[in-house]
Amino acid sequence: MDRHERLSAMLELLGQRGRVEIEDLAAGLTVSAATIRRDLDHLAEQQLLTRTRGGAVVNNVSYELPLRYKSGRRAPEKSKIAHCAATLVAQGDVVGLNGGTTTTEVARALATRGDLARTSDGRTLTVVTNALNIANELAVRQNIKLVVTGGVARPQSFELTGPLATRVLGDIGLDILFLGVDAFDPDTGAYAHHEGEASINALMVQRATKVVVVADSSKLGRHAFTRICPLSGINALVTDSGAPADVITAFQSAGISVHQV
Repeated sequence: MDRHERLSAMLELLGQRGRVEIEDLAAGLTVSAATIRRDLDHLAEQQLLTRTRGGAVVNNVSYELPLRYKSGRRAPEKSKIAHCAATLVAQGDVVGLNGGTTTTEVARALATRGDLARTSDGRTLTVVTNALNIANELAVRQNIKLVVTGGVARPQSFELTGPLATRVLGDIGLDILFLGVDAFDPDTGAYAHHEGEASINALMVQRATKVVVVADSSKLGRHAFTRICPLSGINALVTDSGAPADVITAFQSAGISVHQV
């Protein structure tokens, strides 16, 4: 386990327990207590936790893993999901991407598809996103027309939210939206941790002809703080082979087209 993975694991444990002890972390992560102390000090400097004498406790802000610590989790699954999702895009499509590690991988997969460069009538692939990190990666791709919403940036996810974002999205139509979620339940729909992101994501769903949830199996059959949209707003799901068979069957029974990789 490298340091990036260790920090992510420590934050996740802290989110589950509310408090962690140095000795317990050292034993569980098979590193020295001195290493754990340095890691906790590093996370405290970024205001992601509060240090105590023997460990750390959660901050007085709502807990959510920052995007930079999520990126290393289930990376192989997310890459496979992204490449499968990219095959659903046709030349000249207007593609929506909200924020998240999986949608970031979708953006990278689209950028490497040379066959999407330009249609016979001169139209290029258009990507509409409210995620600053995705925009940063695609801005240098001359084969992609990039549209970025306005809004206020969230440091946790790099997503732009608020009224400025809704003004732009209200005038745009999307052929296909790849929707990154924090949870996706076969009975009640798609969820996000943050209400501002859920609101913008919901508007993107409304503006799209086809909505495809891209989510690894750990997010299926779960709920989060705020619902983005009910199941009726989703057309398809791209997930990994680790998804439980009963959950996949439930999505299919509800009319969702499921692609497993």
